[in-house]
Amino acid sequence: MASDYPTETRVDYVLGCMAANGQDHLMMQKCSCSIDVIAELMPHEDYEAARTVMSMQDQPGELGMLFRTERSMQEDLNHFRSVQAEADLRCF
Repeated sequence: MASDYPTETRVDYVLGCMAANGQDHLMMQKCSCSIDVIAELMPHEDYEAARTVMSMQDQPGELGMLFRTERSMQEDLNHFRSVQAEADLRCF
C-alpha cells in the first residue's frame, strides 16, 4: 500500500533523486512521481531491504562480500531496480 511509506523515506528519496538529476521544480515533480510509483509497486519493507543491500555492498571485506554475492539479497536488489525502471518510464 502506497501510504505505508513514511514521509521521511519519501523526502530522502526525492532529495537523493534531485541531487543526481537536477535541483529544479520540474525535477522535484519527477522525483516525487518516481517514489510514488515505487511505493505503489513495492512494499516499504522490501524497499528498505533493497536500500540496505545497496548501502552494504560498498563495505569492505566479508560483510560487503556477503551483500554482493548472497542470492536472495541480489534478488531483492534486482526487484528494486526493475521497479525503479518502471518508475523512470512513467515519470521521466
